[in-house]
Amino acid sequence: MNILAVTAEIFPLVKTGGLADVAGSLPKALAAFGVRVRTLVPGYPTILRALPEASVVRKYDDLFGERAKLLSAQFDGLELLILDAPAFFDRTGGPYLDVHGKDYADNWKRFAALSAVGSDIGENGVAGWRPCIVHAHDWHSALSLVYLKYGRQPDIPRVLTVHNLAFQGQFPACHFARLGLPDEAYAEVLEYYGELGYLKAGVMSAHTITVVSPTYAREVMSPEGGMGLDGVMNARHDDVVGIVNGIDLDVWDPSRDPHINYPFSSRTPLKRLGNRKDLLDHFDLADRNGPVFASVNRLTWQKGMDLLADVVDEFATRGGMLVVHGQGDPAIERKFINAAQRYPDHVSVRIGYDERLAHLIHAGSDAMLVPSRFEPCGLTQLYAMRYGCVPIVARTGGLSETIIDANDAAVHAQAATGIQFLPIDHAGLRHALRRAFKLYRRHRSWDRLRRQAMKADSSWERSASQYCQLYSRLLSKEEEFRRTA
Repeated sequence: MNILAVTAEIFPLVKTGGLADVAGSLPKALAAFGVRVRTLVPGYPTILRALPEASVVRKYDDLFGERAKLLSAQFDGLELLILDAPAFFDRTGGPYLDVHGKDYADNWKRFAALSAVGSDIGENGVAGWRPCIVHAHDWHSALSLVYLKYGRQPDIPRVLTVHNLAFQGQFPACHFARLGLPDEAYAEVLEYYGELGYLKAGVMSAHTITVVSPTYAREVMSPEGGMGLDGVMNARHDDVVGIVNGIDLDVWDPSRDPHINYPFSSRTPLKRLGNRKDLLDHFDLADRNGPVFASVNRLTWQKGMDLLADVVDEFATRGGMLVVHGQGDPAIERKFINAAQRYPDHVSVRIGYDERLAHLIHAGSDAMLVPSRFEPCGLTQLYAMRYGCVPIVARTGGLSETIIDANDAAVHAQAATGIQFLPIDHAGLRHALRRAFKLYRRHRSWDRLRRQAMKADSSWERSASQYCQLYSRLLSKEEEFRRTA
């Protein structure tokens, strides 16, 4: 079974969030089920530098007015197709934002070009290889499904995975004429409150839409969780499937993690203490013998990081420490910087993102805070469990499904893997922190909770099996349609 995946980022080559982790780990997990995935990605400078021996498999003389090449390469177990289009992707900023943190003005065209090439590969194959399904990820590649829907082979099975409905790819309607789509495509799939909605168009053009947890599949049907697309999601209700993300157990393995100095496992928990010292040294904190809380997150309202910044006094008054690593809303960044200045012995912050540091934080801290107001799936809590770092999460989306709350019954049954809280506000978060401090003082209970979290199965195996079954059903439907046509 051959699958073409289309995505704007992929770990370890380019990453801004969980999309990259999923795009980088799911193909490897699917290989165990006999599914071959080739992934189309933009030719960002970081990717091209990492793949100097990539071979040219196709050329485009006029891709939205620009010349481009399609390259093929393998990297870290991934089969990649790279759209080398310097006019679109050779930028000094990030994948979506310039050096000043502003959206590139031509994002509508950059990712339309990526999608058009995805559609071309879906219809014509490349270098003797042809996919039987095209699987697009998020708004950046959603138009690939639209081009297929209105193309020469509209029956090619199409899958869209929505990683976060909050990011939709909205652009002025005046750009429609330059997308190369038939006039009816605007009213049928692309029009969104008088503008172009790339994600909305993908939802309307996919045969199956997956979201990254069953709970999120229910939430996106509501006005609160639908982000303006609840009507569209309800219209496609029967075609929406929730599949929880997994993690790459080779990348996130505390027993052989190259990013930490003290590898450990659930059988050697005392070795973990060396990472605690390294972590506190890195953040210039003295060890006060209390719990070390951490958050590795985008510093945004969605992630609830403003709530965390507002309750930092809990760590100071109760003898704990908090380390924060991430970037995002400048106002929230300032809140944490100010908190570190007020409580220099208890709070330390590193603005930005560094993969090596993220591994050290998971390996050295006692608890990981994920106070998201909404969270389609979340990966941070899965990494935390794997590293014996107890997750403290809001009860929403995939967080509510992947973490078993440490209530009395779950603790007694040795099933608990973390702490959940509701409501998702200051009071709810404070209560969760106080529960954590209380549990931490009961050392045996905390150690049992830590060990139970490490035993949780966060692999891709079950989820990859679900994707494989989904693909098989789509191919069966396609074959049935062809027989009856």
